[in-house]
Amino acid sequence: MAMMFVCLLLKPMAPTPSKGRLLNFGPVFRNRSAMGFILGYGAHCFELYGIRTWLVAFWTFVAAKGGGGTLLTPIAISFAFSILAMPSSVLGNEVALRVGRRRALTTIMFASAAVALLIGICADGSPWLLLPLILLYAITVPADSGALTAGMAMSANPENRGATMAVHSTVGFAFSALGAWCVGATLDAFGGAYAASAWLPAFGVLAAGIVLGPLALMWSQPKTSNQTAI
Repeated sequence: MAMMFVCLLLKPMAPTPSKGRLLNFGPVFRNRSAMGFILGYGAHCFELYGIRTWLVAFWTFVAAKGGGGTLLTPIAISFAFSILAMPSSVLGNEVALRVGRRRALTTIMFASAAVALLIGICADGSPWLLLPLILLYAITVPADSGALTAGMAMSANPENRGATMAVHSTVGFAFSALGAWCVGATLDAFGGAYAASAWLPAFGVLAAGIVLGPLALMWSQPKTSNQTAI
C-alpha cells in the first residue's frame, strides 16, 4: 500500500528513446565493472538458494540427532533465517556506502564463507552450538545483496541499464538453481542428508561458491581509483 501511494506522488517521466538495437547485450558484457557485480550477484544467489533449499533438511538432521526441543524446529529456524534477510541486506548496503562497496562486499563474502565452513565443521554438534552460527549465517548471506545490485545499477551505462539489469537477473536465477543442485549432489555423493560427514562438503560447496564473488570484483576493479565508492 505504501508503495502504491508513493507511485501516485511521482512525477511522470517520458522514457528516453533507445538509440541501439533491442536485445543487444554486447555492451553489457563489455562493461567489465558492471559484469563484476553481476558475477558477484551470481555467487550470492548460488549461496543464498543453496542454503535456503537445504536449510530445513539440515536442521531436520540436527534436531533428530540432538533433540533440540520444540522451539528449534526446522520451520522455526527457516522462518528466523528469512526474517533476518531484509534488515541484513539494507544494513549491508549502508555499510558499503560508508566504507566502499568493493571493500565491504569482499569482507562480507569472505566472512560468509568462513561461517559456512564453521557450520559444516560443527554439523555433528549440539543444536545450541549450531543455532548462533545459523543465525549469524542468516545475516552474512543476504548482507551483500543490496550492495551488489546497487553497484550493478551504478556501473551500468545509462543507455544499456535495462539490458544490464536483465543480465543481472538471468545470472542470479541461473546460479540460484545451480547452487541448490550442487549442494544436493554433494550430499548424495557423501552419504546423504542424514550423514554428518556429508554436511561439511555441502557447506564447503556454499563457501566455494561465495568466494567467487570477491574474485569477480577483483577482476572487474577499475584501473583508476576514482570509483572507490562503486
